[in-house]
Amino acid sequence: MQFSSINIDNERSSVASTTLNVIVFAAVALLSLLLQPTPDDAFPYHYEEGKTWTYETLTAEWDYPLYKDEEKVKQERQKALESYAPCYRWVSYNKQSVPILSAKDMREVEKGGYDHITIVNNRHRTKAIPLSQIYTPKMAFEQTGREMDVNLQFDSVTTAEVYKGITESVSLTEGAVMKGETIVKYGEQITPEVYQRLSSLNRIYDQRGLSRQHVVWSYTGRTLLALVFVGLFVLYLITFRKPLWEQTRAPMFFCLLIALMEMLSALVLRLTDASLVYILPFTWIPILIRMFYDSRTAYFVHLTTVMLVSLSVPDPFLFLLLQLPTGMVAVVSLKDLTRRSQLAFTAIYILLTYAFVYTLYHLALTGDVSRIDLHIFLYFALNGLLIITVYSLVYLFEKMFRLVSSLTLVELSNINSDLMQTFAEKAPGTFQHSLQVSNLASEAAKSINADALLMRTAALYHDIGKLAHPTWFIENQNGGENPLLAMSNRDAARAVIAHVEDGERYAREHRLPDVVRMFIRTHHGTSLVRYFYNSEVNRLKSEGLDPGSHIHEEDFRYAGPKPETKETAILMMADAIEARSRTLDSYTEQSLNDMVEQMVAYQIEDGQLAETPLTFNDLSRIKQVFKERLKSMYHHRIQYPDLKQ
Repeated sequence: MQFSSINIDNERSSVASTTLNVIVFAAVALLSLLLQPTPDDAFPYHYEEGKTWTYETLTAEWDYPLYKDEEKVKQERQKALESYAPCYRWVSYNKQSVPILSAKDMREVEKGGYDHITIVNNRHRTKAIPLSQIYTPKMAFEQTGREMDVNLQFDSVTTAEVYKGITESVSLTEGAVMKGETIVKYGEQITPEVYQRLSSLNRIYDQRGLSRQHVVWSYTGRTLLALVFVGLFVLYLITFRKPLWEQTRAPMFFCLLIALMEMLSALVLRLTDASLVYILPFTWIPILIRMFYDSRTAYFVHLTTVMLVSLSVPDPFLFLLLQLPTGMVAVVSLKDLTRRSQLAFTAIYILLTYAFVYTLYHLALTGDVSRIDLHIFLYFALNGLLIITVYSLVYLFEKMFRLVSSLTLVELSNINSDLMQTFAEKAPGTFQHSLQVSNLASEAAKSINADALLMRTAALYHDIGKLAHPTWFIENQNGGENPLLAMSNRDAARAVIAHVEDGERYAREHRLPDVVRMFIRTHHGTSLVRYFYNSEVNRLKSEGLDPGSHIHEEDFRYAGPKPETKETAILMMADAIEARSRTLDSYTEQSLNDMVEQMVAYQIEDGQLAETPLTFNDLSRIKQVFKERLKSMYHHRIQYPDLKQ
């Protein structure tokens, strides 16, 4: 009943994790849709004067006029309005009337820069009168000596009609494009003439607008594309990285990075020039994920991100053409991240890749170096500077998601750290054992493409619990008395087993990552402390007692758990083999080979490797590495002759 309960709990946990992961990935797809520009622009092309046309050759599907640009229309209207002047109507009129404006109206006319006004008579006929023939009451009195009243009143209605007539007389178009005529060819530079054809066509599209049916289909297409991109990544996780899919930490981390780049892209595209999107360091994603996980997963997350963002950028083809190879360079250049300086080199490689691919693309498209936009190289340089700042995000994500990066592992593997120095001083034999296990395990990990850096680091700390009672362990006794021999076999076994629990305590005190603590817990699995178990069995037999009735095997077994990954399994084997190698009477090739085969066979028979994903081929390679490394460690040396007296 106990085991069935555990299975039910695991199944419920797996279902809950899967459900949460599906919701999170669906949210990422939904976010992509919400951040995309609304389909209110019916013209499906992006173009800029002076740039290259990167779409297919465009041909007119119908006749349409060529619209003048706004500046030209403005200039023509200004020229036409040179004959325009405000209109005034007679208040009182006879043939002897002198046109008289109020002082206020006269100031307005002069302020407007007019040299005449237009007078409208009762028959709605207009006549232009030079401003030199118009008087104010004061001017008329000074001229004639008689007081005269204002007899002209501003006619706002007629003025507006005249202004409208003049401005509307200026044509908004000049020429036309006929049906079937080529508007722009693929790879052609967008000259002012081509730009006019495109902008005129764009205006026609805007006038027609998108029908409700087009809007529905646009949203449908975008939704399905986003779901396909996200779904393919989910399929990758389920198929090739199932352990990651069955947890919630990794999918949440991946989705957070994707959402972050989606939001940054939307912000840039909506508030600035679209080309500034190339300043954004999309390679943050493969770099960050490579620090915590494997290269293939890093590139798949990058691929998913740039495909989602490509649904929003003006030129998706160029965007993907630049982002895909730079993502590859980021992953490849960080294959073995062991120094901080590698990030700087990675940034340089990415910058050069951007520049190289962009240059080749435009040369292939136009064949003209002079038409390359030099501003974008500045954006690539800024992108490279931002890539270097990714280092500051590593520790943030380590704390948020309880992850451990390769840089942290490198720092932890420094044997000159305070903890390692204490380890070497208080338990020198165990420290040397840990160094040898670290070398064995990392080499074995390389042979099967496991995480060698993790192996090297974790092996250094796997026996850190022996610091609590270093003299209980023979490698630290230097030929002195063994305190465990004064205890009962059961108590001695419990004392040995306690170094795992003590190791957990030391790991928590020194804030070692969870992944390192996992190696401490599993490096003995649930194996027997065979020395004291066998001693107890022999003691009972010598006293004529039945060992099966008087020994509880659990008292002599480690609490586990058993190894569940390739790396923890390798450490268990390396630890046992290195310790056993120190007890051999002779170090021949045969004795070392037999010892390795015997120790691995025992762990398999005891079920310690049953829950790991190791294959027979993996085991064969691991054993071969162990044998070769042990032979190099214990090779025969030349005996130097003494000097004869």
